[in-house]
Amino acid sequence: MTKAEIIEQIVAQTGIEKPTVTVTLEAIMETIKQNMVKGENIYLRGFGTFLLKKRAAKTGRNITKGTSIKIPAHIIPAFKPAKEFVSAVRTKVKIK
Repeated sequence: MTKAEIIEQIVAQTGIEKPTVTVTLEAIMETIKQNMVKGENIYLRGFGTFLLKKRAAKTGRNITKGTSIKIPAHIIPAFKPAKEFVSAVRTKVKIK
């Protein structure tokens, strides 16, 4: 599902005009990004948590050149779904 499809679905479910939904969704995403860049986690009860994870330094390999490179420790954004969210997916989605 794309962002445009999410917007269309919200418009259909709520009756709110598309430009308003678009601006609102963009503002939500931008707010999440800005606060994570500041080092904050975002907690949305019943949905999940956008959190920052620390990755340890490690040695990587460039297979084409046959060389090793050092990858420094860094922080990455991650998403951890809420238990209710995980449970709903497990019960409703079937493996193909």
